Amino acid sequence: MSAIVFRTGEATVLAAEGQYTDAMPEVLIGAVDGPVGHAFASMMGQVQGHTRMFVVRDLNQLVRPATMMTTKATIHTAEYVELLGGVVQAATGDAIVDCIIDGILPREGLDALCMIIMIWLDPRCAEDPNLDRRDLYRTHYEATKLAIARALRGEPTVDDLIANRRTVKHYALDGVITYDA
Repeated sequence: MSAIVFRTGEATVLAAEGQYTDAMPEVLIGAVDGPVGHAFASMMGQVQGHTRMFVVRDLNQLVRPATMMTTKATIHTAEYVELLGGVVQAATGDAIVDCIIDGILPREGLDALCMIIMIWLDPRCAEDPNLDRRDLYRTHYEATKLAIARALRGEPTVDDLIANRRTVKHYALDGVITYDA
């Protein structure tokens, strides 16, 4: 069994001005013979509206460790599927390979690991005639790489969370909830 049994990470990289290309991947990394491997295998079927696919960099270029990606938003159009299985999948695959090159993911034992990545792809991307595909690639590449690194480093730590409990709040709560420091 791999020393990495169950690690989680997430990251958010914001879009360029006027784009809907924010990326917010959530990553689960673990051993193929552990709980992550079992979850990975159970994802081999499809669920309507939430396509699951292996991460490939291009045709016949399945990344290592084997990685399954799925969406957080429900898929309604072929254009959305094209972006997901095109630009976003390529960015995700490139980020994974670069994590190996940069030593974030251990090169040895990759076949003993697997990953599941939940992808946020804003449905408005598929409808935007001015979509910047380079920005879509950039945000997903950067966020995936950061989420994997955070998962393997165990970030944020419990100490970080406690230390920033009164200074960090969810962006959606701005002006909604206040509390005494």
